[in-house]
Amino acid sequence: MQVLQLLLSGIAQGCIYGLIALGFVLIYKATETVSFAQGELMMLGAFCAFAGMSLLGLPFWLAALLAVAAMAAFGVLLELVVIRPILGQPQFSIVMLTIGIGYVARGLITMIPAIGTETHTLPVPYKDQIWKLGELVVNVEQMAIILSTAVLCGLLFAMFRYSKLGIAMQASSQNQLAAYYMGIPVKRLNGLVWGLAAAVAAIAGMLLAPITFVHANMGFIGLKAFPAAVVGGFGSLPGAIVGGLVIGIVESFAGFYLPDGFKDTAPYIVVLVMLMVKPNGLFGEKLRKKV
Repeated sequence: MQVLQLLLSGIAQGCIYGLIALGFVLIYKATETVSFAQGELMMLGAFCAFAGMSLLGLPFWLAALLAVAAMAAFGVLLELVVIRPILGQPQFSIVMLTIGIGYVARGLITMIPAIGTETHTLPVPYKDQIWKLGELVVNVEQMAIILSTAVLCGLLFAMFRYSKLGIAMQASSQNQLAAYYMGIPVKRLNGLVWGLAAAVAAIAGMLLAPITFVHANMGFIGLKAFPAAVVGGFGSLPGAIVGGLVIGIVESFAGFYLPDGFKDTAPYIVVLVMLMVKPNGLFGEKLRKKV
């Protein structure tokens, strides 16, 4: 029974890692850029939902929808104003820019009086509820994370498989130049990808907030989502979720069965092993270059 409890906890935490890793992979596939601001986008999404519920008095579902819409618009604007002008520069410059975006976002939040420097509770309707299945105690907050992740993955799969927008995004991610010559608006799609990544990060933030609360430093969890993207394969959307589940389960069991300190280092040990055994990740594609 203890193993089942740890497994459930690990899956729930892994879903959060997977959702943030989805943002990494979406942006990388579209622009071949690694965005280290995903954790902070998640934090901003949680604060948007908190502001809608606490300051505006909106119900949770309405506040959540507005937070997702606001973060999607913010992601599109961020790509247009900050990222697009620097595209074509060395990758190191773009990576440093995304790290700087994360620091700026965290700094701006902490500058808000009585909000940015405090830890807040997101009053979701299912807060502190549990289900008992025999001897197994199921936290409703964890089940909400798992079910929401499953639904979101289904929606993303349907979008990329059946919608013109999703097919255009896939074409652009495979070859931007060819997609451009075929009449696909690549620049506009890049902005939409950043908006989609920010919206997914906002959903992850709202799912995580009832467990870890809303605070300015909650975005640091993105540092554990990056190993999830590496383990799953940096070019694979399903791999991001699978990698997140692997990291979450390993972290859950390491925190219970191993001495203190192993829980935080376990994700990076998994990454090192994966890079030695299968450098492209579980679902990564093998790239060959003719010389």
